[in-house]
Amino acid sequence: MVNRLFLFHVSFCLLTIVVATPGHTEEVCGPTTPAEELVVKLQQENSLLSTRVTELESRRSISEERLLQKKVLHLKGIAADTKLQRQSMESFQGFVSWMDQNLAGYTKYIKASSYAAVVGRMLPIPYAGQASIFTKFAAQFTVALNNASAAMNAYLLSSQKFLTMADEIDPSQPIVQKNVSDVSAFADKTLLKDMNDAQTKLATVSDLSSGALSFLESLNHYMSSTDEYWNKAKGMFKKDVDPKERSFISESTNSLKNKATAFNSKLSSFDELARKQNARVKSLTLYDELLSELPAQK
Repeated sequence: MVNRLFLFHVSFCLLTIVVATPGHTEEVCGPTTPAEELVVKLQQENSLLSTRVTELESRRSISEERLLQKKVLHLKGIAADTKLQRQSMESFQGFVSWMDQNLAGYTKYIKASSYAAVVGRMLPIPYAGQASIFTKFAAQFTVALNNASAAMNAYLLSSQKFLTMADEIDPSQPIVQKNVSDVSAFADKTLLKDMNDAQTKLATVSDLSSGALSFLESLNHYMSSTDEYWNKAKGMFKKDVDPKERSFISESTNSLKNKATAFNSKLSSFDELARKQNARVKSLTLYDELLSELPAQK
């Protein structure tokens, strides 16, 4: 390769001398001559060839141990972001648990004996239609919350195992390639799968929370804009409406809005780290390719 490059430089220099002779130094305003085009082409090829040679020489100068150290440091970076993602899990679990408890409260409110008839008969369209749909929506939401909870638990288990495996490798000590390969394979096949599954399930919870919030806001808007609902309820049941019941939807709407906003903010950060993690884990294969080329270059 070096001899070939040397001969190439010699031919390029000779051509440059020929082009630069007195008979060829006049500046021509017309189209580029074939000789000038050849010079440009040779310069481009020379640049590409030099770059390629530099890359090959650089690869040849990196030992297997050094490549393994670089791969381990790469894994340590992935582990650091994994710890950040795990910190978000506590907040996600808290929101899912809170949502599960309050969703039951919303459903009971809608289906309660004193309000089943009221919601079914007194709310005007589209509120009455939304109320009838909400019970089915709540059932789907419950399933989504359970799925999200299971996905988070799976991610917490696999991420903890990944962290344990990564922590056992000390880049300052002799590195066993098999141990590094095992951690990389686990990250690619298990960690990413569980992380992406948790991300998907949490996104579903976010979407359903928006739907629940939309329903509660529309119901709260109707209830707060007129006393018709409450007057009919009072007339039907021959008693005053409990003030706590009157404030339930309003308080629930505000509470859900605040908690959903915080949840979505953390989920956005988790999503950003997830995209980063996917790319970094997949890039681990580059080190494997370089390591596989080392024996042939020795």
